[in-house]
Amino acid sequence: MLTLKDIQVGKTVRVVKLEGVGAVKRRIMDMGITRGVEVCVRKVAPLGDPIEVNVRGYELSLRKSDAEMILVEE
Repeated sequence: MLTLKDIQVGKTVRVVKLEGVGAVKRRIMDMGITRGVEVCVRKVAPLGDPIEVNVRGYELSLRKSDAEMILVEE
């Protein structure tokens, strides 16, 4: 299964599952990333951290460690 960290710039994917527990998972969900939502990867910083995505009509920056917890499908 792919994670959001593995997706190339310009691709749009659908969230399948959120891994993680407690406050970390809740924070990701509060940012609008929930199961079934489409996420478009806009930019990746030169060292890979952070990753800028477009979700629900707004731009969001995620840490690489948070992006690894988001399982996606193309």
